[in-house]
Amino acid sequence: MEIDLPDVLAEVTAQFARYEKALVSNDVAVLDELFRNDPRTLRYGIAENLYGYEAIMGFRAARSPVGLGRRTDRTVITSYGRDTAVASTLFYRDSLPGKVGRQMQTWVRFPDGWKVVAAHVSVIPDPGATTA
Repeated sequence: MEIDLPDVLAEVTAQFARYEKALVSNDVAVLDELFRNDPRTLRYGIAENLYGYEAIMGFRAARSPVGLGRRTDRTVITSYGRDTAVASTLFYRDSLPGKVGRQMQTWVRFPDGWKVVAAHVSVIPDPGATTA
């Protein structure tokens, strides 16, 4: 198996960037497009466990568009062959001082393009934060 083929990494990196832009701007249509429309698609969120595309869509539609801005750090995208990749990133929000978010996504290439089939989002105390 070939790992980190440059053209595959470029494709997934572009989709990850689209996802990030859509997330912080609350572009629900793009977010919905980037998740696989399948009852087996899942997203474990900060306060929710979403099983299936319909549940993920419902969450996105109901979520407040306020305070979605964030900055990412230490993003790692690794491809496995031509059709599978994992994207991992840390994120920081001004509304969560002293915390760091972690996000992982499994991307798979389908005939209609790259789609997230599994995602996990969590927030923990930032081990690098200083306390006064």
